[in-house]
Amino acid sequence: MGAGSVAIAVLDGMPLFELTIAFEMFGSPRPDLADPWYDLRVCGIGTGGARSEYGFAVETRHGLDELPKADTVIVPALPYVHVLTDQPIPSELTDALIEASRAGARMVSLCTGAFALAAAGLLDGRRAATHWLFSDVLARRHPRVQVDASVLYIDEGGVLTSAGRSAGVDLCLHLLRCDLGADVANRVARRMVLPAHRVGGQAQYIDHAVPRPGDGGLGPVLEWASQRLDHPLTVADLARRAGMSPRTFARRFVATTGTTPLQWLLGQRLVHARRLLESTDLPVEQVSRRSGFGSAANMRRHFTAHVGVPPTDYRTTFRAGHAPDDRAVRPGR
Repeated sequence: MGAGSVAIAVLDGMPLFELTIAFEMFGSPRPDLADPWYDLRVCGIGTGGARSEYGFAVETRHGLDELPKADTVIVPALPYVHVLTDQPIPSELTDALIEASRAGARMVSLCTGAFALAAAGLLDGRRAATHWLFSDVLARRHPRVQVDASVLYIDEGGVLTSAGRSAGVDLCLHLLRCDLGADVANRVARRMVLPAHRVGGQAQYIDHAVPRPGDGGLGPVLEWASQRLDHPLTVADLARRAGMSPRTFARRFVATTGTTPLQWLLGQRLVHARRLLESTDLPVEQVSRRSGFGSAANMRRHFTAHVGVPPTDYRTTFRAGHAPDDRAVRPGR
């Protein structure tokens, strides 16, 4: 696809975090990675600017009439008043989003920006993500939207939505991969001191997302397991390392991370396999052994089910540096 133009729609009272994610990803020229970089336009109701939830001024040189002219339209998190109360989203925004979609723009929301896409009818009949705190609200307010509170982001082709807060980074990196290739996305991620991929969903971050002191020492166990993915690890192995019975360990693991030990191991192995496929020329059989899948057939089965394409197709796409098909990576599948 190439870089193209990106239009960000802003409203008074919006949170800054998701807005700055979009600015950082698409507004900072990186001529050493791609030239030209994205043409970023900040669009608001009128051109008098907008203010964040804490009063910081945001300059808007373009009105919402610029949205239909962009290749990609991004709606960051909405002002909370439109999420937590019945105050409607301005019709100027929803009308512009509808027009942009009809013009063929790729429609993207970060966090609660999904409420704007839903209000415009652009999520009807689609799977969509938003912050897990507000997923029930979105589902209740827009029953035709298939809200998935378990994923970090969802790519439905021309419409993409992310979960809350830092999940917007994951979606923006995915956009970079689609437009400019894996190498560019990975290098941007490294510069931002971020992982290029995060396998898993929001369930990992609900309540006790990250193992903490007092959680029974799961942190060291996860680190130990991450360094031994090429071994045939079992729940009993992890439990033994943690000094617990398998049943107690499994129960505490789910309570702490939101997923089972075996699903966590599978996710880590998929991450490792993707990195090896992207960064090495190792045969798939060796990648499968180093990732702990044992055989190429076993890795192919899991990889296709969770990533959406076979390992060889994935490598062909991302090692070549070509823009992948929108369906190539399907987080949450």
